[in-house]
Amino acid sequence: MTQLKNVIKDNYNMMLLNDFLREEIKEAGFHKVEVSKTPSGTRITLYVTRPGIVIGRKGSGIKQLTEKVESDFGFKDPQISVEEVQKAELSPSVMCNRMAAHIERGTAFRRATMWTMNQVMEAGAMGVQITISGKLRGDRSAFEKHVQGVLPRAGEYAKNVVSEDIVHVKTKMGLIGIRIRIANKEKIVPEFKLEETLKPETEETKEMEQKDVAKTESEQIKIEGEKMKSLETLEEEEQRLK
Repeated sequence: MTQLKNVIKDNYNMMLLNDFLREEIKEAGFHKVEVSKTPSGTRITLYVTRPGIVIGRKGSGIKQLTEKVESDFGFKDPQISVEEVQKAELSPSVMCNRMAAHIERGTAFRRATMWTMNQVMEAGAMGVQITISGKLRGDRSAFEKHVQGVLPRAGEYAKNVVSEDIVHVKTKMGLIGIRIRIANKEKIVPEFKLEETLKPETEETKEMEQKDVAKTESEQIKIEGEKMKSLETLEEEEQRLK
């Protein structure tokens, strides 16, 4: 019974730590956290899209974070390391936070959903599913499910390939829940390799990439918000065709 209590306690602490880091290092693009206990202490690995924000100037940021984690969660001698996530668009946690931020800024939920799905698929995902529920348009709760690409739903194959995350956002209408499931084809062991021809980069594409580089998640959301205005939803397309 004692072992069961310890497992429940550890899982509960991990949930609290996950929620704490999601808010504390939001600007760094929090993806996930891994905790492992060692004889010398506790090793905590943070996966973020912008490690420099977590580390801070001369390591001041990571020192403050270590002190908070040690005092609030009781980890013994925590040693925090930071790993960079190469493709933020393939992280359900990052995309959930970005989509929630767009909805908080007043973007229509369908427009934010379409933009998020396009970003995930353009990053090279095998499939994506976005479920949004809550008070979307009126007093009654409703939900919508949008799927693009191929998304395994059951079996060991789905466990290895599909990752998901859930986030909640408060709006004027009420609470809205967002669930994103992403199938990453990079986790699949290919039976054969295909040679891909890489397109040469032009000066225009390089200039566009340099302009769109954001230092924080807030800047990234502002850039996406401007681009999102030109996105045409299915409802707008139907009205235009009529």
